[in-house]
Amino acid sequence: MYKKLHRSEQSITRHFKAIFPDTLNANETLFGGKTLMWMDEVAFITATRFTHQKMYTVKTEDIVFSHSVCPGSIIEIVGTVVSMGAVKLKVNVEVFAEEMYGTGREKAAEGVFVFAALNENRKPERINYENVLQE
Repeated sequence: MYKKLHRSEQSITRHFKAIFPDTLNANETLFGGKTLMWMDEVAFITATRFTHQKMYTVKTEDIVFSHSVCPGSIIEIVGTVVSMGAVKLKVNVEVFAEEMYGTGREKAAEGVFVFAALNENRKPERINYENVLQE
């Protein structure tokens, strides 16, 4: 039997990745496209866990890369639902980089991903907030 989660717990998703040479760009830092892919994946999982419906990315907002990520780092990608509407919801995603063999940690990127619910015909539908457990 699974433990029932409160809304605040359901709106947070965390994922960790080790940064290896196959994820680097020509500048020997984490490739921005790879970062965006991981951010979108965490945002999707966050939205899906929150609504228990089929969700798709509508757009991104305010993507900021604030710190380069070097090889030998571990990143934590954190997604949190920040606003809800009838059909769409927004997920804020933060990426933190930390030294694999040290104690340093900095925010490397952040952005907002907008999602909409899909019905069985892949058309937008209202989000069923009855699926979301109340606190």
